[in-house]
Amino acid sequence: MRFARTLAFIAACAAPALASAQDYPNKPIRVIVPLAAGSITDVTLRAAASELQSRLGQPLVIDNRPGASGIVGTDACAKAPADGYTVCAVYLSSMSLNPHTVAKLPYDPDKDLVPVARLFYVIEGLFVPASLPVGSVGELRTYAAQNPKNVNFGTLGEASLQDLMVAWLNHEWKTTIAGIPYKGGGPISTAVAAGEIQLGQMGIGNFAGPMQAGKVKLLAVSADRRSPLLPNVPTHKEAGLGGFSARVWWGLAAPAGTPPAAVQRLQAEFTRLMREPKFVQQLENNYLEAAPLGPQEFGAFLKADRQQAEALVKLAAKPKQ
Repeated sequence: MRFARTLAFIAACAAPALASAQDYPNKPIRVIVPLAAGSITDVTLRAAASELQSRLGQPLVIDNRPGASGIVGTDACAKAPADGYTVCAVYLSSMSLNPHTVAKLPYDPDKDLVPVARLFYVIEGLFVPASLPVGSVGELRTYAAQNPKNVNFGTLGEASLQDLMVAWLNHEWKTTIAGIPYKGGGPISTAVAAGEIQLGQMGIGNFAGPMQAGKVKLLAVSADRRSPLLPNVPTHKEAGLGGFSARVWWGLAAPAGTPPAAVQRLQAEFTRLMREPKFVQQLENNYLEAAPLGPQEFGAFLKADRQQAEALVKLAAKPKQ
């Protein structure tokens, strides 16, 4: 009798949790994006949110929290309620670079967040204004050396990947290129197109409009091979930038303690979408590469990526010879 009562008690306690898992989600889900609205990542996540609304039965509301190499948005996510109704877009800087470059990072990527899914890689390009008198990376190097106070590079803030690239270029080229912080790829592409800055290294999709309008020039792409959409543009390695190598990825994370059922549901829907031919083609048209991984695999990827990021930080910080 006592055993039967114990089983009944356990079943009664488990019932609300099971019902909650079955009912999830029953209200809108907030997706924190640590970039300004209009960047190619923001646009892509909004497209994904639109596609998934009918499948989840609830809207996914994009909440842009740009600033400080992703710290502002990622910290807001880490401190949000762990109820399955807040997730955040995470990327190379917020999860891999920041732990090595920010002395007092307000969040711990391992303890404060749980991986949900890796989504895609970004194919980046090195852009200059159409008016800049250079047509190759070699000519850019010469120009930067001859105009030491007139070459500015758009970054996503101190210790961002772009900021590290500025440091690396200055070490390698013996130049004084200055990093100018912006809050996303959209603002950087606008600034390059207007000639406010002379360099931008961001996802190529951010520059689609200025490229079509002839307002920017693409000098190199950060990919293992040339893009079939841009067959005449050399890779970083071909252009002489092979010493600075990093692949920019984006994924989803949630506050630590988020119910596993919520993580699994979100992971399943997002990774399913990232494998659908129509959406994959949409990604490729925006110079993105679908690369979905589930929570376990994404967690292992994050550990390896953080180790690679540490090596990259040391490379960029090496003293001039």
